[in-house]
Amino acid sequence: MPALATGPGHEPGLYELLAALPSQLQHHVNQPEDNTFLHHMFGERSLQSLVKIHERLRNYEARKPIPALDNVTALSNDLSEVLREKSATAEIKELLEILAKKHVRSLLEVHDTVARKNFDPELPPLPDDLDEEEDSVKIIRLVKNKEPLGATIKQDERTGAILVARIMRGGAADRSGLIHVGDELKEVNGIPVDDKKPEEIIRILAQSQGAITFKVVPGAKEEPATKESKVFMKAFFDYDPKEDNAIPCREAGLAFKKGSILQIMSQEDPTWWQAKHEGDANPRAGLIPSKQFQERRFALRRPAATLPLPLQRNSSRRSYEVALEFEDADYSSGFHLAGFRRSFRLSRRDKKTNKSMYECKKSEMYDMADVPTYEEVSKYRRQSGAKHRLVILVGPTGVGLNELKRKLLICEPQHFSVTIPHTSRAKKNQESDGVEYHFISKHLFETDIHNNKFIEYGEYKGNYYGTSLDSIRSVISKNKVCLLDVQPHTIKHLRTPEFKPFVVFVKPPPIDRLRETRKNGKIISSKDDKGTAKPFTEEDFQEMVASAKTMESQYGHLFEKIIVNDDLTEAFGELRLALKRVESETHWVPVSWTHS
Repeated sequence: MPALATGPGHEPGLYELLAALPSQLQHHVNQPEDNTFLHHMFGERSLQSLVKIHERLRNYEARKPIPALDNVTALSNDLSEVLREKSATAEIKELLEILAKKHVRSLLEVHDTVARKNFDPELPPLPDDLDEEEDSVKIIRLVKNKEPLGATIKQDERTGAILVARIMRGGAADRSGLIHVGDELKEVNGIPVDDKKPEEIIRILAQSQGAITFKVVPGAKEEPATKESKVFMKAFFDYDPKEDNAIPCREAGLAFKKGSILQIMSQEDPTWWQAKHEGDANPRAGLIPSKQFQERRFALRRPAATLPLPLQRNSSRRSYEVALEFEDADYSSGFHLAGFRRSFRLSRRDKKTNKSMYECKKSEMYDMADVPTYEEVSKYRRQSGAKHRLVILVGPTGVGLNELKRKLLICEPQHFSVTIPHTSRAKKNQESDGVEYHFISKHLFETDIHNNKFIEYGEYKGNYYGTSLDSIRSVISKNKVCLLDVQPHTIKHLRTPEFKPFVVFVKPPPIDRLRETRKNGKIISSKDDKGTAKPFTEEDFQEMVASAKTMESQYGHLFEKIIVNDDLTEAFGELRLALKRVESETHWVPVSWTHS
């Protein structure tokens, strides 16, 4: 590499030399592929960058810069003392304030450290009493600071040896590359640990100052260097390691909330993954339950006494792993189906109605068995000209979904639209096919049901009604945002790369506010055959609140936006803003949506 240097200030000549080398070597090359290889090699940006760094370092060493002072911190202190003896003018006061700022003092201290080239810590000498017959050992010295080491230790139940149980990705131990899983800890600062428990070792570390010396016997293998993971997961549940009796080491756990985006750093352990919060500047990972383990725990939720091992742990043995740390269009037609479905929901208590409305091809029991834990996600931003995402509105009867949809359609009729439902009933004189409904025969409707063409369907007074997948596609193909109001258990069947749905849950305010804000409101009821609008009753309020809690509990992990409809104007403004952001900003979506 030095032979390529052309001296200070001649970088263009250096790059010309790199470009000329392949042609100068051409007569020495026998195969065309060799010539291609040379061109690629000398044209690599990384090689040119290395040569540039080499040249700059060479020029730097040639200048041999020498600091004017290596004690500016002391000089600053002396200056401050002199200034305090002077008359307190505005300029002197300002200068004293600047010199007293902690950031300025830190900068001066760093200057002195660099000027004295005092970069390396002062380490004690190696111990003289190393046993030459002992297995191969490593002496590791680390300087104590406020950052946890990022490793856990455990005691082997059979041999009693203290072993490194795991290395947290991105932590100090991981970055050092000196400590590995399976290493046996023999001494800490010259103190043998063969007869000590993990908790005692932690106390030794807590009392230590300066450099910490570890004597370890290397494990059978050392982990290969790994690249930073690019796997991101969206959490569908809250997690607090302090409340988890199964976690190997609570201090190493990572707390998160439902909806958190987690960067998965390691999935080597099938039970405990290592992760950090997306965007967190701290490189050290923490432990979280793996997807498989958490699914098993949710599925087996029952009293602790009946839980099978290894989910149940004795609290006295919680320290089996210990953190090794240094410190601790006409839109009106679209409302017919929604209004009908709403009235039918209330009629479930009516014994006159003997069939359920809008049964999905897959039952709700199947949805309940699909335990939500994590979902792999990636960033997505709608490109100009791309199809709009489907907007799904979910909420209990009477919460105001139709009112919110109507306001969107009135506000921007060229941008938003709704689906036109299908029915098997006869067309009335004033109705037009494709406006109020798509009118089809009962036989054809049943055929379409069999072919899974309906996302929701039901039967009322001997006639079928339903929302077809093609009706959704028809709206989206017109470059409009399709607004859809469905039962929550159907959401998962619409969560496809084709529709990329944005799910908004509209929930009611507390029941006292419901009584106050809805006292003059009306709800469509099916307790009579006319389906007329009637005032809200206390029973309606109770059912609305209970239904909202059930929806949020069972399907909350699928909701991307939650709006409390306390005031209709405010709720509409919040919804409209959220939908604008969906079209212009980047969102986390299931990774399959971006790979389709």
